[in-house]
Amino acid sequence: MNKDELKKKYKNKIKEYLKHNKFYFDKSKPLITDSEYDELKKEILLLEKKYDFLNDKNSPSKNLGFKASKSFEKYEHKIPMLSLSNAFFEEDLKNFEKKIFNYLNKNINFDYSVEPKIDGISASLTFKNRKLTYGVSRGDGKIGEVITENLKTIKDIPTEVKSNDFPDEIEIRGEVFIKKKDFLKIKDKFANPRNAASGSLRQKNPEETKKIPLNFIAYTFGYISDDNFRYQSEFLMALDKWGFQTNKDNKIFSSVSQLIKYHRRFEEIRFDLDYDVDGLVYKVNDLNLQKRLGFTSNAPRWAIAHKFSAYSASTQIINIEIQVGRTGALTPVAKVKPVNIGGVVVSNATLHNEDEINRKDIRIGDFVKIERAGDVIPHVIEVDKKKRTKDVTKFKFPLKCPSCGSDTIKEFNLVSKKYDAVRRCTNDGYGCEKIAIEKIKHLISKEALNIEGLGKKVVENFWELNLIRKPQDIFSLNYEYIINLDGWGKTSVNNLKNSIEKSKKVSLQKFIYSIGIRHIGIENAKIISDNLKNISNFIKIIKSNEFDKFLNIDGIGQTQVNSLKNFFSNKLNVKIVVDLNNQLKIENKILNKNGILKDKSFMFTGKLEGISRAEVKSLVEKNSGITLSSVNKNLDFLVVGEKPTKKKIEQANKLGIKIISLKELKKLIN
Repeated sequence: MNKDELKKKYKNKIKEYLKHNKFYFDKSKPLITDSEYDELKKEILLLEKKYDFLNDKNSPSKNLGFKASKSFEKYEHKIPMLSLSNAFFEEDLKNFEKKIFNYLNKNINFDYSVEPKIDGISASLTFKNRKLTYGVSRGDGKIGEVITENLKTIKDIPTEVKSNDFPDEIEIRGEVFIKKKDFLKIKDKFANPRNAASGSLRQKNPEETKKIPLNFIAYTFGYISDDNFRYQSEFLMALDKWGFQTNKDNKIFSSVSQLIKYHRRFEEIRFDLDYDVDGLVYKVNDLNLQKRLGFTSNAPRWAIAHKFSAYSASTQIINIEIQVGRTGALTPVAKVKPVNIGGVVVSNATLHNEDEINRKDIRIGDFVKIERAGDVIPHVIEVDKKKRTKDVTKFKFPLKCPSCGSDTIKEFNLVSKKYDAVRRCTNDGYGCEKIAIEKIKHLISKEALNIEGLGKKVVENFWELNLIRKPQDIFSLNYEYIINLDGWGKTSVNNLKNSIEKSKKVSLQKFIYSIGIRHIGIENAKIISDNLKNISNFIKIIKSNEFDKFLNIDGIGQTQVNSLKNFFSNKLNVKIVVDLNNQLKIENKILNKNGILKDKSFMFTGKLEGISRAEVKSLVEKNSGITLSSVNKNLDFLVVGEKPTKKKIEQANKLGIKIISLKELKKLIN
């Protein structure tokens, strides 16, 4: 089949998909079975995967379900509805708890509030003066769609609460779902219960939503005007009293070992439940601790979702290929005979690294067991050596980068005193084609510059066409050339142009993160931006290579400093950042300028009792104060904890700087 015939076949399938989408979602009257509908989507996705020139804005790869009706009003959540971090193993939970202790700087005792993670659709209900005024979908976590009238059709949601102790204003959050027995009555109309709940909530006509037996379980609050609750479990009891449905399987536990036991027990009975569940959610029960712990950029520090065990299947390894990531990591990927695992066709599985291949003795031609857990990339669990034949081939890991030919190395870890398991390309920059492509993909990602319409496949296509070689090329694209490419037109080019223009306005934190420096994730980018305040200071340090100054910043260690030094020792990387600064509008860090600590500077030495450096520093900055990394004439207060550095105290006394305790600092900020 030639290129034109493939395009025609692809376009016809997109057209067919859109037709069935309309009947499937908008009219709830599917013309084909669920399996036929899923097969149609699968065919489109496989065509796109095989042929890069097949690309359509209406493809299921770009749209989940269907677009919301224009009649839906947009609504900004007062408190973002962030997703949860995931745990799959006991070690994940131990690390989760360890991070809590590290942040609070103390091994304090606390309980976990545990609740089943219902596989439904998140929604929030805002009540004012005891009446339901807004019902909103989760959306992207920040902006949702107003679906109040649709939510009012759910019998579990009261439209008015008459209890005297109900807050004047509160946003109650929960999950909309369909019970298994109810889904059996409508299974011919929807692919699964979650799909039915989603499609029903986005109906234009609430009367259509009313026909679907939806349920609502309440589990927390976002904004609350009268916050007199001390515990999550206490709030759940209040929800019951106010007339909301809560989960009868909610529990309180005090240790990770208890969480593990309950998870194992619950996993055994989950298929007997009357609703779909894909894990358990653990929350720190103390609401004051929740407030102290706060959020990372995309998830709360005080909660985690513990997913149930993965799906697995057996297949055969056809080949092993090497992928080069944006930090130079060489990842071996097993190309396997396609196999269906939990409803998803898998043809690739990660082998992690060279040591993992040797440890499991994985060879080309082997029959292996593959596991898929939630959103985790499928991976090989074990080799079935009973099925091993004489013609299997041992895989030789490359000592040269398959992309640029540079040497590959395993770095020596000074902490563990061992060589890293991951082998890396030594060309850390845009001199390696694969690294360069992956860095550009990272730059345009949602967490970075968030350029819609410039997805991973488009980046690869533009690279092949020599339209993009460096990040700054994005902002000088030849749109007249692009408009004539297959899959592009006037509308799509204008959309891309507008999206790129919109992305030029970016915070300093996101800009630093978008560069794609190894060991500088979004949290470290935030720490750096909080301390430097503006892009000019960042570029000064880059050009002078004075990254050792960062060693005095809480949260930045030698590993991060070495990574920054290595990255910016490459003059091309320095030029790229400078050029991007000239093309972007990088916003300075916005601080509260009228707090009680206005124009006051602080530095900390010694261990602070009951609070971490990160938290106390956050408190100072929230009250308009600033934190310094060294004792100098610009410092106003040196806050001293247990076992302080004597040299810093001597310097402070010499310069006449006031030395105070943590208790005195707390008095200052009341």
